[in-house]
Amino acid sequence: MTASRISRVVVTPVAFTDPPLLNVVGVHQPFALRAIIQIHTDSGTVGLGETYADEAHLARLGTVADVLAGLDVFDLNGLRRRVVDVLEDGGGAKVAGMLALKNPADVVLSPFEVALLDIQGKELGRPVSDLLGGAVRDEVPFSAYLFYKWAGHPGSDADAWGEALDPDAIVAQATRMVDAYGFTAIKLKGGVFAPQQEVEAVKALSAAFPDHKLRIDPNGAWTVGTSIQVAKELEGLIEYLEDPTPGIDGMAQVARQTDIPLATNMCVIAFDHLKPAVGADAVQVVLSDHHYWGGLQRSRLLGGICDTFGMGLSMHSNSHLGISLAAMTHLAAATPNLTYACDTHYPWKTEDLIKPGVLDFAGGSVQVPNAPGLGVELDEDALGRLHEQYLSCGIRGRDDTAYLRTFQPDFTPNTARW
Repeated sequence: MTASRISRVVVTPVAFTDPPLLNVVGVHQPFALRAIIQIHTDSGTVGLGETYADEAHLARLGTVADVLAGLDVFDLNGLRRRVVDVLEDGGGAKVAGMLALKNPADVVLSPFEVALLDIQGKELGRPVSDLLGGAVRDEVPFSAYLFYKWAGHPGSDADAWGEALDPDAIVAQATRMVDAYGFTAIKLKGGVFAPQQEVEAVKALSAAFPDHKLRIDPNGAWTVGTSIQVAKELEGLIEYLEDPTPGIDGMAQVARQTDIPLATNMCVIAFDHLKPAVGADAVQVVLSDHHYWGGLQRSRLLGGICDTFGMGLSMHSNSHLGISLAAMTHLAAATPNLTYACDTHYPWKTEDLIKPGVLDFAGGSVQVPNAPGLGVELDEDALGRLHEQYLSCGIRGRDDTAYLRTFQPDFTPNTARW
């Protein structure tokens, strides 16, 4: 069998509606941005990938796309060489609105690697999970992802979810999400209000959902002392505490004072962060994210390192569409030690660009697609519609802080405020 080679690459930025979800640095804008990668081969196969779409990232994606023609679709090492070579002087990269990476290679590589794995699976007649070592679970559990939120974006009507600014509203949000999707784990995005108010919300969730696994993520909004106090109050109520305070040193100080596992997707987001985190015993659970860890194969490498050092493994989510959900599902299915329910923003979206019927939630889980490749099919009309929405929405990069300041000019991000 002669392997296909890349003939051309198409990068399409898209925008989809996003609710006003509050977080430590501000509030989500009316539209979230993604870039869709389509890798075409000389045999006619097309592979799909999805990633961020701020302007700097789009420029890097375009630079890489221009040098991929002729690459064997099974040559993932060759892909990495080309990415590293062309981005040699590329500087750092900011992802997910608040995380900064020194080296952009992994975050740029990721969607191209996913697209090549999609092609490999299609040409071999095997799902991507098989290319990652084989699925160890037939379905992947996800968690309900709760947010404090406004009723709607200012100047617009209230959205279908309505306002959630207190513990009762958070419980109501959780009830609706659990009823709709069957989630058995619940995560609250914190860092918005004073810690005690968010502690009360977790306690209210615990009372309403005594059999659910709970977690809270204030995105480093608390000092070390406050984090220790909150951990004491939440002992026995949550399965892990995610990023209560900034940095490996701060997390290590908190970890020494609590038996609750500390999780992160902020102070360990690249391979060079693992050694100091392990040495300080700062983190007990790493939230993987193939979008910035370098794709699916390097995320499996992360899983192996976590297994070696006895660290738990979960999965982070940012606002995403169905191509990313498919990739996340295949990765989680083929990672034996990814035993925590994965995060996902998927219930918050009202638009997508994959054809329906594959990535449905039942009992809080998504069945692992068994069709070749990622197992999802692009809806070309939806792609065109969301691209037109990108062109017309005027947003060219995520900036939750600037958006909130248009309504609250004196707002400052809450990192380590309390």
